[in-house]
Amino acid sequence: MFLKVDWESVLQHIASVVIQLVLLTVVLLLINWIGKKIIRHIFKTGLRGTKATISPKKLDTIYTLILNIFKYILMFFWIYAILSAIGIPVGTLIAGAGIFSLAIGLGAQGFVSDMVNGFFILLEQQISVGDTIKIGAIEGRVTYVGIRTTQIQSTDGTLNYIPNRNITVVSNKSRNNMQALMEIPIASDAPFDKITKIIDDISNDINLEELQITKKPAILGFANQNDGTLVIQIAAYTKPGAQFNVKNVLLKDYLSAIKDAGIELPK
Repeated sequence: MFLKVDWESVLQHIASVVIQLVLLTVVLLLINWIGKKIIRHIFKTGLRGTKATISPKKLDTIYTLILNIFKYILMFFWIYAILSAIGIPVGTLIAGAGIFSLAIGLGAQGFVSDMVNGFFILLEQQISVGDTIKIGAIEGRVTYVGIRTTQIQSTDGTLNYIPNRNITVVSNKSRNNMQALMEIPIASDAPFDKITKIIDDISNDINLEELQITKKPAILGFANQNDGTLVIQIAAYTKPGAQFNVKNVLLKDYLSAIKDAGIELPK
């Protein structure tokens, strides 16, 4: 029975399928290359060259999302075409799969939730590529917003992949002016008037534009830390992302000036 097999026909069929798969893959790779170039050209040169009111961060977000959708569409057609080429009736298989279809459907619920939540995140402009945000315990800069996941790079370089369905509360730190809060420890018998004058003099002399300060530093008052140390609180408002540098620069200037004035501060 083994010898009665028409091996020539079998080999011809296998060769035909392999050729179809190779041609199909080459065509889809070509479509992928051309499609990405077109999308990149539209977003990198076309839209950015117009007087559109869309911010660069928003354009980057839409750009990465469209690339992601384009990739998934091509992947779907590639898998479908491969199964059809090797003779598997995809439509009939899905329709008659029964429990298998149910399992796929249940597994796809998470995927659909990711897509729906990701759509509303973009529609409501909750986040954009380049924003500094906090989701749960994860904080960092948004590097990618896709139809399934959002990627956040932490300050230590860690790249976090968060399924969109798990994004419930987003704290965006790149939309409004941010507060730089500085606390200077002082002794209970310190010369308060002299210290406040030093702080005010430095605050009046700083270059607001260079440090990206939107509201000049002002003394809020006195407060006690958890260990009982008395502190003077000074607050300044900055453009998003500049608050960390402002805090470091001003705190250093305040402490240096107070020390130069011969005032001892608690250690």
